[in-house]
Amino acid sequence: MKPATTAPLTKPPAGRDSDAYLHRLGERVRTLRNQRGMTRKALAQHAKVSERYLAQLEAGQGNISIVLLRRVARAIGLPVAQLVHDGTEPPLDLVLLTQFLERLPPDMLGEARKLVTGHFSSPSEDVRRKRVALIGLRGGGKSTLGALLAQKLGVPFIELDREIERRSGASLSEIFDMFGQETFRRAERDALDDVLRQHPSFVIATSGSIVTEPGTLELLLSSCFTVWVRAEPQEHMKRVMAQGDMRPMAHSARAMEDLISILKSREPLYARAEAALTTTGQSPEQNLAELLRLIAIPDTRITRQSA
Repeated sequence: MKPATTAPLTKPPAGRDSDAYLHRLGERVRTLRNQRGMTRKALAQHAKVSERYLAQLEAGQGNISIVLLRRVARAIGLPVAQLVHDGTEPPLDLVLLTQFLERLPPDMLGEARKLVTGHFSSPSEDVRRKRVALIGLRGGGKSTLGALLAQKLGVPFIELDREIERRSGASLSEIFDMFGQETFRRAERDALDDVLRQHPSFVIATSGSIVTEPGTLELLLSSCFTVWVRAEPQEHMKRVMAQGDMRPMAHSARAMEDLISILKSREPLYARAEAALTTTGQSPEQNLAELLRLIAIPDTRITRQSA
C-alpha cells in the first residue's frame, strides 16, 4: 500500500528522550520552589529527602523514585501528576480555569463543558449531526452498522483504523510494535483531524480505545454526533472470533474476564456519547432503523419492516 504524504513516524532514542525529560522535570521543580520562596534546604526537609538528592533532581541528573517524587510534590503543594506532566508549561489562564472547574460540583461540570464548547468555535448541532461517529468496543457492530448508515445517508463511510494505516503505510500492529502507544495515539488524532477537515459529512467507526485519549475524545464529542454501539460481552467475543481473530480462544476464561474488565473501565468514557445503541439480539436492519431514530433522521420504511 502506498503511504500518504504525511510526516514519517519517528521514535526518539530512548536515552536522549529520558535525559531531556529529566532536565525539564528538574527545571520545573526549581522554578516551583523559587516561586514559593523555598530554599533547597527547606524543600528537602519538608519532603524528607536529602538536599544532595534534590540538587541532583533539579540539575536533571536524578532519576528519582515515584515515592520520593510524591513527597517533593506534596512539599511544594501540587498534585504529583501536575509536577511530572510532560511537555511545555501550560498557560496561566489554563491553570486558573482548571482550578475553577475543579471547584465545581460533578453535576455541574457537564453543563460547564457545553457552555464553553458552545461559545468557542464548536460546530452547530446541524453540522455535528451530519458527522456521525460510532464508538465502542470491538465486536459491537460499528463497522457493519456504519457502512449501512453511510449508504443510507449517501455519505462516506470511514474506518479510522484503516485511515491511520493508509496515512502511515503500516499496519496497526506494526505501528504499535515499532513506535508504541504514544505514536499510535498521535497518528490517530492526526487522522481524525484530517477527516474533519476534508469531509463536511460522514459516518466514522473509531477504535475501541479512542476514548482513552482525553484530547481526541474531546475533539470527537465536540465535532461529531457520537453514538455508543454496545453489545453484551459474550456477543463482543463471538463477533471478534467470527472476524477471524481466534486469539481469545487460547485462554477463553481469562479473555472474558479481561473483556469485562475493559468494558467496565471504559463505560464512563463511552457514556459521554450523546446516544447509545445495543446491538445484541437485533438484526442489522433493526439496528439501522434505531440508529436513524437516534440521529433524528426518519425512515418509515425501515421502521415498518423491523417492527
